[in-house]
Amino acid sequence: MITIEDIRAARDRFQGNIRLTPAPYSETLSREAGNVLYLKLENMNVTGCFKERGALNRLLLLTDEEKARGVVTASAGNHAQALAYHASRIGVRAEICMPIYTPLVKVTATRGWGAKVILYGNNFDEALEEARRRERDEKLVFVHAFDDDAVIAGQGVIGLELLEQIPDLEAVVVPVGGGGLIGGVACAVKESRPEVRVIGVQTAALPSMQAALTAHHPVLLVAAPTIADGIAVRQAGERTLALVQKYVDEVVTVDDEEIAAAILRLLERQKVLAEGAGAAGVAAVLQRKTSLQGKRVAVVIGGGNIDVTLLSRIIERGLVKDGRLVRVRIPVPDHPGALQHLTAVIAAAHANIVQVIHDRAYFGAHLGEGVVDITMETRGPEHVAELTAQLRQAGYRLEEVR
Repeated sequence: MITIEDIRAARDRFQGNIRLTPAPYSETLSREAGNVLYLKLENMNVTGCFKERGALNRLLLLTDEEKARGVVTASAGNHAQALAYHASRIGVRAEICMPIYTPLVKVTATRGWGAKVILYGNNFDEALEEARRRERDEKLVFVHAFDDDAVIAGQGVIGLELLEQIPDLEAVVVPVGGGGLIGGVACAVKESRPEVRVIGVQTAALPSMQAALTAHHPVLLVAAPTIADGIAVRQAGERTLALVQKYVDEVVTVDDEEIAAAILRLLERQKVLAEGAGAAGVAAVLQRKTSLQGKRVAVVIGGGNIDVTLLSRIIERGLVKDGRLVRVRIPVPDHPGALQHLTAVIAAAHANIVQVIHDRAYFGAHLGEGVVDITMETRGPEHVAELTAQLRQAGYRLEEVR
């Protein structure tokens, strides 16, 4: 098990090669969460994620003989980019095994840093099996994404930074996948200031650390889809479990809808881009999943490497849930000027038309009429109520389309 001395040594070892990421106070999210909230912006690292710390610490501990052999790892994307980037910086060959469905942005970025990318398996664990095979067959040095003492110690430097950046800190909320990040952070925080609470947050789709804590040993869960691919780990690590058992106060879960809402809140209110795994901690705080009300809390934003197509879907769905994007189905007379009259009513209500679908054969249209599906931007639920009232007052029958 690592110690705080290992974490301090890691900090000294990679001093000047890893950014000191900021931890700004968020006025808007603090009001919403009921806490004094700080955001540790690990998405501001060169590769957009905290993983650089552990990867570089592990690489710097390689012997000359190991450097000559090269390294291999398995990763859903962020550890891959971190290892690829720093391996290229110090001249070490790197092979990265990634699940087939890893977001393209992460695959492209990993290749861009000079690593050989092997797409293999439907999840992290299957990619891990391939990486282990290459370790054996090609005599490469395996660098585990989380269950490695040097990697854990490197991630733990975040804990030291937080205690210095926020001297009156009362709690830290950390995303949890395999446990490398929270294991290192919890060790650094608890060994320095035991009264500071450490809360872990997992995706409800794969609560592997919760399962391990209940069983008192790592448990292999059935694979499940989640937008938090960076923490979609089916089995917690042996080393990380021991650290979580010793230092972590609580582990909670959030679902994909809550994570998506947190991504949108961070983007819109804080101008911070977070991926699903990176936003999990904020989701837990905003949804009051923890027992931290009124506390001075730091939330680790683990990474910002989100696929832009997924981001666009999250934004659109978030607008629908907030009532700022609404679609209604309205029968209209099948004669010239009918659409013009309808759009005039909508314009008078100050809603913005985004899309119009007009059909005479489907949607239950009667002879002599058409049916219009019309999507509009609004200011929110109250505006939607005003809009629908004005449409009904103008004689239109309508139903909201979900």
